[in-house]
Amino acid sequence: MLKRALLCSALSLLFLSGCSDTKKEAESATQEANSMVAQSSFELQSLDGETFTVTKEANNFILQGAGSKVVLFNVFGTWCPPCRAEAPHLTRLQKKYHDTFKIIAVPVDENPTNAILQEWKQTYGADYSIVNSKDNRALANALAASVNAGQGFPIPLMLMFKDNKYVTHYVGAIPEEMIESDIKHALGM
Repeated sequence: MLKRALLCSALSLLFLSGCSDTKKEAESATQEANSMVAQSSFELQSLDGETFTVTKEANNFILQGAGSKVVLFNVFGTWCPPCRAEAPHLTRLQKKYHDTFKIIAVPVDENPTNAILQEWKQTYGADYSIVNSKDNRALANALAASVNAGQGFPIPLMLMFKDNKYVTHYVGAIPEEMIESDIKHALGM
């Protein structure tokens, strides 16, 4: 009887300590996720040496210094075929609307080097701002969360803002003409 009581006590203790560790891990993961989404300011450095500050207010993302430009945040991966295919289309739009339109491309690759991103930029004709900063992933997660894209959100993911307000977003490969139509609409053309 004593052996049985000790065995039950030991199993109960083992079970409770296991639940405790699981609870701590879950709380830690929740805190980490909340801190990434709760971050409200993002410091970004482009491959060209330009520094950008993006501030999150509610579901809007404000690019400091953008003025009245239409801003398109492009969340992409260097390994992603649709992301590669869209680069020349985005370049055409950036060149066509250069005075009124700004693309900020945010790679989600794990620790990409500037050299890898520069090679990707040249290979796929991405002639717009690509950033490589410690805040890349936090910004990408916050952008995805703002449009309820989920934690494992698909890429490419693009969000468009005008006058610091949300205009629209795109998930997956989108025709250049559709993006251009939204740019014109945002600009009142």
